[in-house]
Amino acid sequence: MDWVEVQGKTVEVAVGVAIKELGLHSEDDVKIEVIQEPKAGFLGVGGKDAIVKVTKAPARRRRRRGRSGSRSSNNAQKNRQNTDKGKNSQGKEPRKRRQEKQVSQSDAEKEKPATSERPDPAPIEEQARVAASFVSGLLDAFGLEGSVDTRIEDDVLYIEVTGSETEALVGPKGSVMQSVYELTRTVVQRKTYGAPRMRIDIAGYRERRRAALTIYAGKLASQVIDEDSEVMLEPMNAADRKVVHDAVAEIAEVRSYSEGEDPRRAVVIAPAQND
Repeated sequence: MDWVEVQGKTVEVAVGVAIKELGLHSEDDVKIEVIQEPKAGFLGVGGKDAIVKVTKAPARRRRRRGRSGSRSSNNAQKNRQNTDKGKNSQGKEPRKRRQEKQVSQSDAEKEKPATSERPDPAPIEEQARVAASFVSGLLDAFGLEGSVDTRIEDDVLYIEVTGSETEALVGPKGSVMQSVYELTRTVVQRKTYGAPRMRIDIAGYRERRRAALTIYAGKLASQVIDEDSEVMLEPMNAADRKVVHDAVAEIAEVRSYSEGEDPRRAVVIAPAQND
């Protein structure tokens, strides 16, 4: 076997595996062709491994490289020895040079401009534009077809991402969508110095989740009424807890409250308290 094509997380990993498969010992014995560079994904989505083609080098070339490698090693050792001459016995630079560095650093600090005050936040309309641009960039980076729309209601910025392929940005129980929300919020804060209240919905997940939680809360409320006992739901984020609280508030025989600390905070549904 004169060559192999190997896939790995990085080019170095793929080359190392290929060298072992060819029964060789170092990169000096092979010719490496990178077919695909690795690409980091986002939250586990869209990543690509490196792909390399590794071919055995002619035997004469491998021997010549070995001698060259020896000379390079000797030259590197001489360079280190020459560098060490410029240091004292403790491996430190001469005192004169250190003093020059200290003076230079002191002058640089004097020339630093005074820290300017934080700029005023941009209007929420500008914050919406930045948010839409960032989320659209995420879709392009993943190669997903979709559209991003924003609207402002009562000083709340709503971001809606639609498209059949955008489901990839939702994740289990909306975990990826939550990460997209946090990233978008951070980008808006850094570029506009504003911290708007934001809501994001991708592929209609938020509305589907709201409907499912409302039905679920109703069933648990019926169970609480029948058994005259409390029921604790699984830990939820603040938005989901609000949906449950709103659903329970519509049923006179039960009440709800939250227990625990985030991210393990959960809703408890209990019988209504009698006056």
